[in-house]
Amino acid sequence: MLVLFIGDDWAEDHHDVEVQDEAGRRLATARLPEGVEGIARLHALVARHGGDDLEPGQVVVGIETDRGPWVQALIAAGYRVYAVNPRQAARFKERYATSGAKSDKGDAHALADMVRIDRDQLRPIAGDSDQAQAVRIVARAHQTLIWERTRTFQRLRSTLREYFPGALSAYASLELTSTDALELLVKAPTPDEAAKLTKPQITAVPARHRRRDRDQKAAAIQAALREPQLGLPAPVTTAYGAAAVAHARLLIALNEQIAGLEEQVSAHFLAHPDAEIYLSMPGIGEITGARVLAEFGDDPTRYTSAKARKNYAGTSPITRASGKVHSVQARFVRNNRLADALQRQAFCSLQRSPGARRYYDKQRARDLDYNPALRQLGNRLVGILHGCLKTRTLYDEATAWSHHAILSTAA
Repeated sequence: MLVLFIGDDWAEDHHDVEVQDEAGRRLATARLPEGVEGIARLHALVARHGGDDLEPGQVVVGIETDRGPWVQALIAAGYRVYAVNPRQAARFKERYATSGAKSDKGDAHALADMVRIDRDQLRPIAGDSDQAQAVRIVARAHQTLIWERTRTFQRLRSTLREYFPGALSAYASLELTSTDALELLVKAPTPDEAAKLTKPQITAVPARHRRRDRDQKAAAIQAALREPQLGLPAPVTTAYGAAAVAHARLLIALNEQIAGLEEQVSAHFLAHPDAEIYLSMPGIGEITGARVLAEFGDDPTRYTSAKARKNYAGTSPITRASGKVHSVQARFVRNNRLADALQRQAFCSLQRSPGARRYYDKQRARDLDYNPALRQLGNRLVGILHGCLKTRTLYDEATAWSHHAILSTAA
């Protein structure tokens, strides 16, 4: 049965492709434009070299991405599409040239060879539902904005330390990343201006944001702002103030967008049929559950076993053995978004699941440090989640930890 192998080296506005047969013979190469015209020309290449009897499933495509309209068009056509990890592709390409030489046509040739020779070692793009893809889009956007807020806050904090360190302690009770603290900083960005703020002016801002104990907090903020400060020349202070206001306004905008996206994350996640199972797991709320679902996807055939899901999550260890050296280490090459969500779930589960607490304490008793013990707990929780999704049942504390409870009793 004829099979065509296509290597697709994509760029922002075009795709370099190579078509091969089962013997590795180059049948065609082309540079295709992004969009409908390019996909049409790719289908024409397949029809020309595959003939009328070629089924879509007999076309195998290797490309270094798993998302976007182009990839979705390939999947919709019925082709078998493999999203090749760029690290894997880079290592594979070294067999052609150790000098480091590179070309787009050469990359397309290597990708075609890779899916022809090594596709059993590659992971086909998951057939996630439209709802799961929607959760992934909003969950990743939400987390990216949170990371951006953290970076922006660090810049603001660094600026304040250089000319107005008193603001860091004065607004500590409100948290400087909160919108009300940022609004006060915008209102009075320099030490002299901040010292002139009256108690009613300060109280009005946390009152607008429905803060508790705002009178006491306003009095404490006013007293802290009127503490003596080491000063800088007026022009320098004014310039620093302008920079601080710019960062503060950006943080206020980020807070607003993060709050809006959080509502979208919850809405899309709760509309997914797997949401109830995820929310039954200890330590998982709507946002964490959305992030875990987004990164695992919902294709029921993607993970053949709990071990496969753990390996993808990066919670399972790897073994390095060479000669007399044998070691077991954590996986550092992994999906960082998923790893962050699972770490958060493991931490929160300690307060909500007696079984998780016992398992964690058992790891610490083996002289594991905090992070390795939490990672082991996360690994166990991934296995439990896999079982719940496979059997379509909700998490049950007694069932999940029964084996470990028996072992603890026997010990």
